[in-house]
Amino acid sequence: MEITKDTTMGEMLDYDGGIAYILMQSGMHCVGCPSSIGETLEEACVVHGLDCNAVLAQITEYLASKKEA
Repeated sequence: MEITKDTTMGEMLDYDGGIAYILMQSGMHCVGCPSSIGETLEEACVVHGLDCNAVLAQITEYLASKKEA
């Protein structure tokens, strides 16, 4: 699965629960909130005042490191 700015929080977390750690470290402490599940990564970043490209880069790096292992 390719994670993009348009991927919903629910889709990401269903794909790999480890992404929750990255999101929480970025300041998104409401990862399990029912209303956040339908938000895209970009929407969630806007709400939390985060740089979506930076968060996406962390997620991409995390997923790439799992493939290498």
